Amino acid sequence: MLDAVGVAAVADLFADVPAALRAASAVRLAAGLSEPEVRARLEALADRNRGAGLLCFAGAGAYPHVVPAVVDHILQRAEFYSAYTPYQPEVSQGTLQAIFEFQSLVAMLLDMDVANASMYDGASATAEAVLMALRAAPTRRQIVLSRAVHPQYREVVRTYAEGAPGIELLEAPFRADGRTDTDWVGRSVSEHTAAVVVGHPNVFGVVEDLAAVGAVARERGALLVTTTGEPVALGLLKPPGAYGADIAVAEGQSLGMPLSYGGPGVGLFATRSEHVRMMPGRLVGEAVDSAGRRGYVLTLATREQHIRRERATSNICTNHGLMALAFTVHLCALGKQGLRRLAVANTAAAHRAAARLTADGRWRLRFSGPFFNEFVLSGTDAETAWARARARGVLAGVPLGRWYPELADSLLLCVTEVHDAAAVDRLVEALR
Repeated sequence: MLDAVGVAAVADLFADVPAALRAASAVRLAAGLSEPEVRARLEALADRNRGAGLLCFAGAGAYPHVVPAVVDHILQRAEFYSAYTPYQPEVSQGTLQAIFEFQSLVAMLLDMDVANASMYDGASATAEAVLMALRAAPTRRQIVLSRAVHPQYREVVRTYAEGAPGIELLEAPFRADGRTDTDWVGRSVSEHTAAVVVGHPNVFGVVEDLAAVGAVARERGALLVTTTGEPVALGLLKPPGAYGADIAVAEGQSLGMPLSYGGPGVGLFATRSEHVRMMPGRLVGEAVDSAGRRGYVLTLATREQHIRRERATSNICTNHGLMALAFTVHLCALGKQGLRRLAVANTAAAHRAAARLTADGRWRLRFSGPFFNEFVLSGTDAETAWARARARGVLAGVPLGRWYPELADSLLLCVTEVHDAAAVDRLVEALR
């Protein structure tokens, strides 16, 4: 091979790398360890994780829920965890059917006509929704993005927008009740606006007035895009489609996926039929073969690997198939009534905790708007109180000052069905 390349030694292949860098890159590995020694070493490293044992009330886009055992039972079947992208439908019927069921559930959950399969997470799904809105209205280059949308989602949107020339991002402020300022949106949305993007619920856990925001968007000919970080909320709230949303996206982590150092997740993405050819990713459809038997195929695939690059709608390369399956199994295990009961239990738990935390007047609810299983507390020296609670083994939410300077006195807390009465007692005591 060296002769074919035309060099004398392997080192010659790296001659263009400065010698100082090459010298510093030498990997000096210790002698190998036996399996018991490796296990002991890894256990010692794991014990150093300061987060181990923390009682966590931090949501902000990643939520602790009970995942039924049936989810892992299905995921650990080799035909699912080892399956790759279904290029050959005749040998991928199981994978395609699982994706088809996922799409069907997402469309039902969001009350939209069609869903794709699938996106990486809620943040990239939100950014892809913005790009899709711009494709649907090529003469419009403005996006109105609520400041109450998760800050990391907004950061991803900004990153995507940098790659498309001429896009103007306007951030709509939020009111004292924690909802997007619809008056500001009404004054700012124009014939140049392609889409208005709001949370449902928003990052503060507050339920937005989607009817009012949607009316403003439709009046100006802009699309309404909703983004949901906590899909369990849709067991109780009206779905985005009921408010006339044109594109609805969400993070599916709450259903089927544990908290695992921030990932993985799965992005949910749905739209109306008239926009389906603008949708990113892939679409699995149901068909029949020559004998009339039901089968599954890739009906629509507008990504680079399937069509000419200049015609592709997205650079999303594949779907989070295993995570989409986890979402599907968990949601099927819950069923319609189970999802509603879970949503009601989460709402009740969060409101009980908020009432206890604000009972003595040391803390107050920052926003007056209705909330699901997250709420914002404000008090004196919130960061110090948060640090004290953490030292006592309680992660008392997320200090919002790192994202919103005007909320430096506030903590965003999440309470779900995993937090029993004893856990809330510890939280209340830690924040005193």
